[in-house]
Amino acid sequence: GWLKTFDDYFRDQTQHILNNMVLKLQEDNRRKFMWSEISYFSKWWDGIDSQKKDAVIRLIKDGQFEIVTGGWVMPDEASSHYFALIDQLIEGHQWLEKNLAGVKPKSGWAVDPFGHSPTMAYLLKRTGFSNMLIQRVHYSVKKHFATQKTLEFFWRQNWDLGSSTDILCHMMPFYSYDVPHTCGPDPKICCQFDFKRLPGGRVSCPWRVPPEAIHAGNVQHRAWMILDQYRKKSKLFRTKVLLAPLGDDFRYTESSEWDQQYQNYQKLFDYMNSHPEWHVKAQFGTLSDYFEALHKESNLGEKHGNSFFPVLSGDFFTYADRDHHYWSGYFTSRPFYKRLDRVMESYLRAAEILYSLALVQSSKSEMMSIFPSVDNYKLLTEARRNLGLFQHHDAITGTAKDWVVVDYGTRLFHSIMNLKKVIIDSAHILILKDKGAYNYDASTPFLKMDDVQSSQDSLPRKTVIKLTSQPRYLVIYNPMEQERFSVVSVNVNSPRVKLLSPLGKPVTVQISAVWDGATTVSHEAYQISFVVHLPPLGLGVYQLLEVQSSEAVLVDYNIYMRNSRQEKPDKLFKIKEMQNSVDNIILENSYMKLWFSGLSGLLEKINTKEDGKIHQIKVEFAWYGTTSNRDKSGAYLFLPDGDAKPYIFTDPPTIRVAHGKIFSEVVCFFHHVTHTMRLYKVQGLESQSLEVSNTVDIRGEYNRELAMRISSDINSQNRFYTDLNGYQIQPRLTMSKLPLQANIYPMTTMAYIQDVGVRLTLHSAQSLGVASLKNGQLEVIMDRRLMQDDNRGLGQGVQDNKITANIFRLLLERRHGTDVNEEKASVSFPSLLSHMTSSFLNHPVIPMTTYADSGVPEMLNSFSPLISSMPCDMHIVNLRTIQSKVDTEPSDEAALILHRKGFDCRFSNRDTGLLCSTTQGKIKVHKLFNKFRVGSLTPASLSLMHSPPDARNISEINMSSMEINTFRIRLR
Repeated sequence: GWLKTFDDYFRDQTQHILNNMVLKLQEDNRRKFMWSEISYFSKWWDGIDSQKKDAVIRLIKDGQFEIVTGGWVMPDEASSHYFALIDQLIEGHQWLEKNLAGVKPKSGWAVDPFGHSPTMAYLLKRTGFSNMLIQRVHYSVKKHFATQKTLEFFWRQNWDLGSSTDILCHMMPFYSYDVPHTCGPDPKICCQFDFKRLPGGRVSCPWRVPPEAIHAGNVQHRAWMILDQYRKKSKLFRTKVLLAPLGDDFRYTESSEWDQQYQNYQKLFDYMNSHPEWHVKAQFGTLSDYFEALHKESNLGEKHGNSFFPVLSGDFFTYADRDHHYWSGYFTSRPFYKRLDRVMESYLRAAEILYSLALVQSSKSEMMSIFPSVDNYKLLTEARRNLGLFQHHDAITGTAKDWVVVDYGTRLFHSIMNLKKVIIDSAHILILKDKGAYNYDASTPFLKMDDVQSSQDSLPRKTVIKLTSQPRYLVIYNPMEQERFSVVSVNVNSPRVKLLSPLGKPVTVQISAVWDGATTVSHEAYQISFVVHLPPLGLGVYQLLEVQSSEAVLVDYNIYMRNSRQEKPDKLFKIKEMQNSVDNIILENSYMKLWFSGLSGLLEKINTKEDGKIHQIKVEFAWYGTTSNRDKSGAYLFLPDGDAKPYIFTDPPTIRVAHGKIFSEVVCFFHHVTHTMRLYKVQGLESQSLEVSNTVDIRGEYNRELAMRISSDINSQNRFYTDLNGYQIQPRLTMSKLPLQANIYPMTTMAYIQDVGVRLTLHSAQSLGVASLKNGQLEVIMDRRLMQDDNRGLGQGVQDNKITANIFRLLLERRHGTDVNEEKASVSFPSLLSHMTSSFLNHPVIPMTTYADSGVPEMLNSFSPLISSMPCDMHIVNLRTIQSKVDTEPSDEAALILHRKGFDCRFSNRDTGLLCSTTQGKIKVHKLFNKFRVGSLTPASLSLMHSPPDARNISEINMSSMEINTFRIRLR
């Protein structure tokens, strides 16, 4: 969906395109047609009769109709996370396997994403593709590639020392993928060969020369005209095989258009082919027809064939289609939904893994067969599809109409609620002690989540757990594949609280106030925080009770404000009010000491205790405006009116400082943002980085964008590093000769700057635009409100801003043994600590409470599905139950997707609190699962489309760094 919702487009256009396709291709077997997105295709398929289905399968078999890419959508490549990119590929390919008798796409087609990522090239390669096509690349890059004849190249990952990741990529040479820009360099001429634009129709040529229908009297001249364009275009490539796509958005809806295009072109082709002296052979073809001809022509199959095309590494951001029109605005547009997307991803992954384990558990005895496996599999499938739909290049990008955004948001919101049900149902059967006593009752769930989101555009709120002298059970899930110590906070109705660990031992509890605004304590609820220790992918059961005298530690508060009353009486908490002052506010733990400004409450410097060094690290906010020129910023484009202006406040903000045993924090209340910096005081991973959260509200603003800027004394020399899709790091160079907006890049999970001594990483829980505009700086654009359209077809500004939560972690690390040359290297990796910090942020623990106050069946004190932590560099991307051959039921197989992360091993791993080791990418399969036996484990291609010829049951997994592998696994 873009200007209309998915369903409206289907009703008005898509179904008619596909219905006509079946009729029109059967009229002449020389006609060809290709289709990319399975989301639409499957909706159409479900509504047609078997006769039509047979015709489609026949057209595919005969090579007239081809599915290209075959993912659920054509995804955005900047804001999307690799978890979701893989998931939507699997969803599409699994649908094809089930419904289209095993049709297997072999070529990628991505004509509309606004810039292109090598992560996509890697995923397509792992899926078994040999070719791919891209279109939206900066016009200067296209021009350079055209002059060098490198528009067709082998795209290689920047970390690949061999050539195993190479995939042949075709870059379209011109401005657009529409007909005026695909036949050759002159759109005025090409437009005359878009026969939908014949006089009398609804579309015409903006160059004011209309097409002419082809007849005996004009065919010679017209064939010569278009052949001249074809020849000019072919001069930009290395072979004499030429691709000229013929289509556009929502074309071929009417039967008449099929006739206009196919009949007129057939006359042109027939004329060309009957004149041998013209030295041309022209025909309709699919994308694979083109690539097959290209491979043949360039002898790619032969031993030394790869040298025919150049090899390239890197990415194609930031895109500009003309002038200084850089598409860096969409890296941030609609940030509320960019965040919701990641929340949904973490719930989906947790639900998939727990469901896969629960399904195996439920098959072990008759009593447990009432587990709602089919209903929950339907919910999972719908969630996969809603998440897949949102990866579309007009969805997660924030570039759709307001009501289309609401449609996407509502789909995500419903699926999040459904996923919570899957998680609860699965945790129920796994944590129950006496499996024979298992009872499923949909009306009274066994557990409930500890947060609720009331609508698709509101932030989640914590529920209040009611305490009694009888224990309330807290079941906490760790979605990481490593054992974990983590701080959990829940809200309870009484401060007289006691907490017992899974082993029945008392746990240290910190009680914080729940605030109503900046300075008023609400006594309806109390927030308790404590450290949990959880097994990998496992559940731990904690007990909460109300006691007469609690051992819990209360947080003390200092509130800095303009008109303060020294002591603020509160029946429980010690709260001191004071004037904002020039004195610093100080927080510290065993790893670091922080200084904050007493006037603004913002961070000023950090002392790392390991080496005693003090680093100037200042946080500030800044506003960008939009230019006064005719072309202004909109959903896609960022066209600022110069450098950002500092965020100025006439009155100092109210600053609330909390000092506690588990964490201390500084909260600053500005007009447009509530900014929190929290320092954990526990041992281990969470205390080595700072938790930063900004609740942003710019709903009253006019053409402004709000950025958070971190300035440091790091000598970063115009270099910085951003991740691509949470999968890999791409080094960046800020170029002063380019406009400011060209130096903004997408950040999915992290960005960092460094010098020989330190690295400063900003970890992010949502995709946003990021830049390093000055030495030692990192800045992230958090929200944008724009009052006008930016002329890319959307027809509106961005004015549907929400109160948005942006969550980050700031990590400062020492670097060892670096040399100066390496700073210019084309590849970089995070440290293990950095990867783990990112996992903590993106896979938070999930607390659940028992529903009933009485009669709770006995639970295990913990559930540990793995024998031990996975190696530190091994990540379980997913454990995704595979569909059965019939209906919407699950099979007894799952896809186990593993990623071995690449990391920089020159960072110290001493005292980092990592509870895992590394094993050179080797895992013994029988040493993996604890309560389950691996019945079989066989390698497959990434999206399960292919099995290697020697695919057999393996007992050891062996992976190279950066590799992502999929296995079919049967657990017993």
